[in-house]
Amino acid sequence: MSRYTSVTNADLQEMLAEIGLDSVEALFADIPDRLRLNEPLALGGGRAEQEVYEELRGLAGANVSTEDEISFLGAGMYDHYIPALVDSILQRSEFLTPYTPYQPEISQGGLQAMFEYQTAISELTGLAVSNASVYEGPSAVGAAGYVAKLENGRRRFVVSEGVHPHSRQTLATMAHGWDVEVIEAGLADGRTELPALDDDVSAVIVQQPNFFGVVEDLEPIARAAHAAGALLIATCDPLPLALLKTPGECGADIAVGEGQSLGNRLDFGGPSFGFFAATDALLRRVPGRIAGETRDVDGRRGFVLTLQTREQHIRRERATSNICTAQALNALGGVIYLSWLGQAGIVDLVTLMLQRTAYARERLSRVEGVSLLHEQPVVREFAVRLEAPADRVAARCREQGINPGYPLGRDYPELADCLLIAITEQRTRTQIDRLADALGAAVAAERHPAGVSA
Repeated sequence: MSRYTSVTNADLQEMLAEIGLDSVEALFADIPDRLRLNEPLALGGGRAEQEVYEELRGLAGANVSTEDEISFLGAGMYDHYIPALVDSILQRSEFLTPYTPYQPEISQGGLQAMFEYQTAISELTGLAVSNASVYEGPSAVGAAGYVAKLENGRRRFVVSEGVHPHSRQTLATMAHGWDVEVIEAGLADGRTELPALDDDVSAVIVQQPNFFGVVEDLEPIARAAHAAGALLIATCDPLPLALLKTPGECGADIAVGEGQSLGNRLDFGGPSFGFFAATDALLRRVPGRIAGETRDVDGRRGFVLTLQTREQHIRRERATSNICTAQALNALGGVIYLSWLGQAGIVDLVTLMLQRTAYARERLSRVEGVSLLHEQPVVREFAVRLEAPADRVAARCREQGINPGYPLGRDYPELADCLLIAITEQRTRTQIDRLADALGAAVAAERHPAGVSA
């Protein structure tokens, strides 16, 4: 794969000075004037990478008769634009390995990348400590539960029904091995409704925003958990945290989540990475590995693995973690993506999603046979109720080249007539209008099948 590295003005002047020339034009002095292009090329102004990509894809599409499916699927994995910069850096030989860099004397680049990643996750979550990633979102939830169990020794988790079904299943499977009971807290109008908490509750686990896209009010949940002596674990979609109060500000002790939306492709479900952040008080219980900043004997800045040793891998049930391979390459993709966006860019991106999601909710709520499941605040995802089975409506929409979303009946049988719809910056208003038309037609067709009068 070829790479382009731009030349700065300083680079250019240095090269010209080395060969004794004062301008780039002097390089072409020996080419006869009649052979030179003396008029500027008719090129338009600079365009965003996404716009160029879309135009090139459109030109390529002229050679085929098929059209890409327009997807409104989300439910934990999202169709974001991944800049070419991510792959360009990830495929450099010094990064392209999952091996944990134990030897700091030969691994400064990899260790610094992990350190910068941890810093970004700490800033997003508002928590002091981040590790250098875990496998993916659901196992991060399980790992957080184990940290809570180690911290207070209690035997019960209270987990919201608004937590991703895969995360709840993973937690239940892992908790069984620890002899810890998992109790589910229901939802009221889309938000978590906690039961009374007793002194046997180790942790309360909620999702922000939750599986239905609803923005949870974490602060009262944190107060209730802490009053009972339990920890609050928040499993988060990282991008909305650019606009929402951070889990740390809301009182969460641990924040975890799925990092796919940070510069990682969908690729048939993976690979991705899980992030894990916690308070200072939990520093020595954090799983995985933590890269730290130090100074060498000459006072130069350097990076090392800290609070993690090879010994951990043979301690079995006494270890805080038995993660023996790293997701550092995927996590590096995350920090490259965040660096590409920058602090202002990530706010702009999430604001755009917020605006388009608001438009989608308003547009779809005007479609006959479609209504909002709740009126709570959302950022990028929301649920609708259909006057027809959601899986059959989705099948009809896919025939029109539109995947309308995730049928919630797969995980919540009582919501077999509901769809979860996700909006990213990739979805335009025109595409949202197409979704509304396709949903309306599909619901109408299911309500009144051919040959059956209304």
